[in-house]
Amino acid sequence: MSFVTTIKKVFEANEDVTYGQKQSDYLKNNFPCYGIQTQARREILKNCTSAYKQEIKDNFRTICWELYQFPHREMHQVAIDIFIKEIKKNYQVEDIALIEKLIITNSWWDSVDTLAKYAVGGYLETFPEKTYPIIEEFSNSDNMWLNRTAIIFQLGYKEKTDFDILISECEKHKHSSEFFIQKAIGWALREYSSVNPNGVLEYVNRTNLKPLSKKEAIRKII
Repeated sequence: MSFVTTIKKVFEANEDVTYGQKQSDYLKNNFPCYGIQTQARREILKNCTSAYKQEIKDNFRTICWELYQFPHREMHQVAIDIFIKEIKKNYQVEDIALIEKLIITNSWWDSVDTLAKYAVGGYLETFPEKTYPIIEEFSNSDNMWLNRTAIIFQLGYKEKTDFDILISECEKHKHSSEFFIQKAIGWALREYSSVNPNGVLEYVNRTNLKPLSKKEAIRKII
């Protein structure tokens, strides 16, 4: 029995239909859920991976994409948990294609934000020369989740944040009426304000940001 088959059977055996509906409602009914809370899901993942360590290590990219073909959100969450763990210090140049597929498949803020910060952010730290072309591609895409990724991929960078890139992305998308884009602009600026509060405040004061973006951006400053 493969890892994917095993974890699917364990999830099914631990399904809580009532709580699963609550989880699905929280995700705007975009995905069905088994109703397994985060800590329990991680414990199940830990127990299942212990018997399949080599299979996962050798095939984690294929396994993650296979998990993404199932409808239940817990399967997607397991895919992301495995991907982030296994890809660390193990990036290959061609991995950006899979990362992009994961972002635009079964997309919602919970998956996209994790992939943006840890997968895209980590990839571009490993291959900094790829930053401009990839972020330009994502930023100019018709896919809103790739746009959001281009705005927030530096969330974990702190003092290493390229403020020019951040400003460029904010400028490009500041007139968007999309909630998730307005929120992303504010979030990215707010996180960077911990490092450069004066720079963020100066930018916000001279820029006609949407009210939500502005509110979120200066929350830590004022």
